[in-house]
Amino acid sequence: MLVVKNVLKNIRTKNYKNNFMETTKLYELKKIQTDFPKVLISSSLDSYNFIKNFYQDDIEIYESFFILLLNKSNYTIGYAKISQGGISGTYVDTKIVLKYAIDSLASSVILAHNHPSGNLRESEQDINITNKIKYGLELLDINLFDHIILTKESFSSFADKSLLK
Repeated sequence: MLVVKNVLKNIRTKNYKNNFMETTKLYELKKIQTDFPKVLISSSLDSYNFIKNFYQDDIEIYESFFILLLNKSNYTIGYAKISQGGISGTYVDTKIVLKYAIDSLASSVILAHNHPSGNLRESEQDINITNKIKYGLELLDINLFDHIILTKESFSSFADKSLLK
């Protein structure tokens, strides 16, 4: 699988006016070979089955927030752990979500977080952060495919509940 990474290079160039060397920063896109599995995601169940592998034995201890990145054909191209909090919440920085989406050239993003309590009901904070991230992604022409809430035994999908307005 190939992913795109921003590579920062320092290039030394001579400034002829003052006759000294200066450093210029150059950004370029490079494809980097990875062994990340390429899996087609076509439903909330597919999302849940893939994402639950990100969680270890701490799914009932800490609330953690992940994103799954998809290409235009809805194949997985990467994921990122955005945050890990306590037993009742975690902070999600929208800028970090958008950065990963841009850096990977994702066409779609799936949000995911667990509820250590075992309650699958979305909170007002869950709805608010979902809408905030969805708006940011829309500005970048990136689709928010779903937001999955996981517990040890099951999951809930914003898309299945028509909560992605």
